[in-house]
Amino acid sequence: MLTSGDPAPTITATNQHSESVTVEFNTPAVMYFYPKDFTGGCTIEANDFQSVLPEFREVGIDVYGVSMDTVNSHAEFAEEEDIIFDLLADPDGDIAAAFGLDTTSGYIDRRTFTLAESEVISVYDPAMADPSGHAREVLTDMRNNYGRGG
Repeated sequence: MLTSGDPAPTITATNQHSESVTVEFNTPAVMYFYPKDFTGGCTIEANDFQSVLPEFREVGIDVYGVSMDTVNSHAEFAEEEDIIFDLLADPDGDIAAAFGLDTTSGYIDRRTFTLAESEVISVYDPAMADPSGHAREVLTDMRNNYGRGG
């Protein structure tokens, strides 16, 4: 698994709007991996990030969610939960592999990476069952270190 100081991979994936998204992580970003759309903890986490998304955007930090679900699943999940940040489909586990995450069980364990200047800044291991409050923790750390406007 990638750790602080490692070079960030450039990734390309399809989001919930069937758009191809390429991320090079030159600017501050959060890439959070989660097991599955529509499950309890994953819904909590997505809503948690969505609730503080305006604050992430205010300080110039992009947020991306990634799971092994399909584009169609992400589209339905985003619509049902009013998620407007990019949910990237990784059905073959290529993005997870680029971050050194295990996909042998058919899903990705919950992990969050903060990235800036094309490198990994930090890695979080939020609670699998109840990650509430995790997005605020990440926002505070990123705002203190890399956000515009402090």
